[in-house]
Amino acid sequence: MGITKTENFTQEQNAIACLAKVLGHPARIAILEYIIKSQSCVCGSIVDEIGLAQSTISQHLKELKKVGLIQGKIEGTSVCYCINTENWNLLKKQFNNLFDSAINGIECC
Repeated sequence: MGITKTENFTQEQNAIACLAKVLGHPARIAILEYIIKSQSCVCGSIVDEIGLAQSTISQHLKELKKVGLIQGKIEGTSVCYCINTENWNLLKKQFNNLFDSAINGIECC
């Protein structure tokens, strides 16, 4: 499989694709759901809740943080994570725009 030519696509198309790729792993969805359910910053309890190794959780957190869906702050010897509400709302808007642009009522296949 070749390298994707991202320059052929709009900035928004690339952003949506990047976010969709990060959301394409069930462990990351579980982490996001847990953080949302907690309604506060979450520290070490993610490993216990999700049931994966610390290193695996750390890698998933890194990917979620890299695209800006979560943010972390250092508290003592651990990092606590919460939803980055500004980016979360932007993601929601981008996906809503994509889904709302669908043609309604036309069945072509």
